[in-house]
Amino acid sequence: MPFLADFHTHFFSRVLFEALAQASPLRGSRDERLERVSKGLSVAVPGADAQEHLERWLGEMERHGVSHMVSFASAPEEHRQLEELAPRVRERISFFAFADPRADGAAAELARLLEQRVVRGALFFPALHGYRIDGPEAAALFEVLDAHGAPAVVHCGLLKMPLRERFGLPRQLDLACANPLALVGPADRFPSVPFVVPHFGAGFLRETLLAGAQCANVYVDTSSSQAWLATEPARLTLADVFERALAVFGPERVLFGTDSSVFPRGWRRDLLLAQREALGACAVRDEDRARILGMNAAQLLRIAP
Repeated sequence: MPFLADFHTHFFSRVLFEALAQASPLRGSRDERLERVSKGLSVAVPGADAQEHLERWLGEMERHGVSHMVSFASAPEEHRQLEELAPRVRERISFFAFADPRADGAAAELARLLEQRVVRGALFFPALHGYRIDGPEAAALFEVLDAHGAPAVVHCGLLKMPLRERFGLPRQLDLACANPLALVGPADRFPSVPFVVPHFGAGFLRETLLAGAQCANVYVDTSSSQAWLATEPARLTLADVFERALAVFGPERVLFGTDSSVFPRGWRRDLLLAQREALGACAVRDEDRARILGMNAAQLLRIAP
């Protein structure tokens, strides 16, 4: 079976749900808030047993033929849980830290997680946390990633967070901090860090292409249902987007992803099928398809396919 690696999923453990419920301004107890959000989104809140939640993800991988998966922490509270789980699944799952450069001790925490092999990279949300990715806040974390040759996934463009919104948490997103062109400075300064722009830039396609054309260590991932296409002035299909990305990044810097996150939906096979169809429409060669669907991820993560 070909090596299939999903470079973009979210672990979304009960710890995350409880942290959001605790911060929520909704009425009722924490458990009542959890139940209300679960019903509203048709989402199953994971149980308290993190190992059981992990086994559910492993079962999804087995069922869909996923060889390896990058899974993001979505709150700092999840890091302690990943410390317990990572040693059991390093061959199957690569965890990434949730990075907020404004938090006290963020660089030291990331260094610790990398040194203890809990995580293999970090996820950044500059628009959510209100800082410029080319500013001084993020530089300290990039120095840590540079020392380990570890990837930085930097969310750019539109950011929809239905879970946070259902919990009534304020949507404070600064799209002025979401431009992929801001990665050019850090990418030049830290050439050993692979910078990954998810969702083809999520509405900043042209800017993502420009950053990729300028910097050889900027990558793009293919995750999400691509709802951002509705914001494009020109009518683009997913095949059009792949064609443009491949023209700039080549097959070596495009990483397959789905953005899978919650149950009962589970792993998004529908997105794999849609992306395979788009690659077929672009007449991508088998060896290049293998790079996009898994081999590029194996190289960045330094794992054996």
